[in-house]
Amino acid sequence: MRRNASISILPYFNRLNLRSLSSLISPNSISNLPLNSSPVSTPNLKPCTKNNGLFFKFTRFQANSSRNLDTLVEKRPEMSSRQRKLKEKSDLEEAFESADTVDEMVKAFKNMESAFEEKDLGLASLKIGLKLDQEGEDPEQILLYADRALKALDKDDNRNPSLPVAMTLQLIGSVNYSLKRFSDSLGYLNRANRILGQLEEKGFSAEDVRPVLHAVQLELANVKTAMGRREEALSNLRKSLEIKELMLEKDSRELGTANRDLAEAYVAILNFKDALPFCMKGLEIHKKELGNNSVEVAHDRRLLGVIYSGLEEHQKALEQNELSRKVLKNWGLNSDLLRAEIEAANMQIALGRYDEAISTLKDVVQHTDKDSEIRGVVFTSMGKVLCNQEKFTDGKRCLEIAIGIFDKREETSPAAAAEAYSEISMLYETMNDFETAISLLKRSLALLEKLPQEQHSEGSVSARLGWLLLLIGKVQEAIPYLEGAAETLQESFGSKHFGVGYIYNNLGAAYLELERPQSAAQMFAVAKDIMDVSLGPHHADSIEACHNLSKAYGAMGSYALAIEFQQQVVDAWESHGSTAEDELREARQTLQQLKRKAQGTSKFELSTKALPLPHSSTSSKTLQPDLPAHQKHQ
Repeated sequence: MRRNASISILPYFNRLNLRSLSSLISPNSISNLPLNSSPVSTPNLKPCTKNNGLFFKFTRFQANSSRNLDTLVEKRPEMSSRQRKLKEKSDLEEAFESADTVDEMVKAFKNMESAFEEKDLGLASLKIGLKLDQEGEDPEQILLYADRALKALDKDDNRNPSLPVAMTLQLIGSVNYSLKRFSDSLGYLNRANRILGQLEEKGFSAEDVRPVLHAVQLELANVKTAMGRREEALSNLRKSLEIKELMLEKDSRELGTANRDLAEAYVAILNFKDALPFCMKGLEIHKKELGNNSVEVAHDRRLLGVIYSGLEEHQKALEQNELSRKVLKNWGLNSDLLRAEIEAANMQIALGRYDEAISTLKDVVQHTDKDSEIRGVVFTSMGKVLCNQEKFTDGKRCLEIAIGIFDKREETSPAAAAEAYSEISMLYETMNDFETAISLLKRSLALLEKLPQEQHSEGSVSARLGWLLLLIGKVQEAIPYLEGAAETLQESFGSKHFGVGYIYNNLGAAYLELERPQSAAQMFAVAKDIMDVSLGPHHADSIEACHNLSKAYGAMGSYALAIEFQQQVVDAWESHGSTAEDELREARQTLQQLKRKAQGTSKFELSTKALPLPHSSTSSKTLQPDLPAHQKHQ
């Protein structure tokens, strides 16, 4: 979802006319006259202090004494050529400022072109560009005016920071984003961000800088999300919210929406814990400002249900979902309502209430078109219910219907089709049909590779594909998928994201299977470091990574290191108390084996465990498939 940034600057820009803005650039810019100056004033004229006839009178008396009398019949002196030009410019500016429509602005601008030099037309070009952007006009047309503005405004040889230059860069960055020129967009926006930072350092008015800085941060979030760099995008989105909090009233409706947007961004990377407070804050603001029966509150509650599901609090999730559905039904928002009902069915599945889930889905399917995307989602969820009931034949029949629907939608809705194939593949995994699961993941990956904005999903699918290939013994084939996934997910989520840790653990398992213990130890060490940071050293999967590292050192004959890490495994399981007695017993046995092996009295048995990557949905609006609790991001 794109968060609108550029047009939010235009109302702020409109509060400033070209004359007031010119002071923000340089002494040579358009209309450098003081706001209270007159186009006909000269050194020989000054305003009268008493309005008793003339508006102006000479400071030097003329030779003819009759002209020295302050009388109504005295004629106003003729303007000089310079004065006429100044007045003409002033009139042209006024006509431009009073223009309301794009056509009126363009017409006034064309008239200005004959009277002003190109370097003095920058602000007017910028204003037209912003207006065109607000009206949703052709991006290339917007760029013509924006580029012209930048050439005119960005003339300072000393590279002094300029607010209008930053505004122009933001507009160009925004338009390039809409044209999917993401790298170009990022360059313009980053420069705008640097200029605004310099203006803040110089003590420039926060009231002037903040609206532009907010727009830049919001657009940076859009661009980085489109490039798959979601962790970085989150940082920009947080900054934009912080700026908005400084600009708006505490309980502004717009702040409620901004908090929900940030929560959705966290959900997209499966960080439900950090999503929760922002969603709750958005909900509280919207409840206070709009009431419990507003559409905004319904959307907040629906998202809150997704978050609670991600946190394994399925009953709370269902409660929020039910409240949301009531409001959506009252407002007649049928499309949103159908999606919410499918989510409710998934929550019922998670709670083991299979009959209720089937009833919900049967009702939904009656309101869907034959080959619609939402019908495909319904049959996917129906297959999920049946698989949970171990009715595999019926489950596969539903999944085949869903696959057939999404097969027809690959061209029109590639992201939705890729998400569906990925989710359906997991259901085939539960039925031990690994070949079909792998085939579906490859189809999903082929679609995602063409969608830069889905880079995070591409990495997740590639990781899962590598894990499945590893599981069925196709180790050599698995490694390229795992290596690609590690690189992709680091770009998307950062090097310390828990998902990256799972991939490195699986790479270690693959290298160990190929009898490359040194490479395996390197991968397991990276996995352990990541999981210790992202999940905590006592998390079950962090302990497993540490155990695998110990095994790798054991395979290398580095028993001192192997014993050291296995002792950490024992200590970690001890902290779990009675809930991990079996794991602790096994860890102690392995430790004793290592100690005997170090003394040359026993054979060390090598066994490592690959970990499946938690499934990442491409949509924050869709519930994640069930996972063991230890695989959720806490």
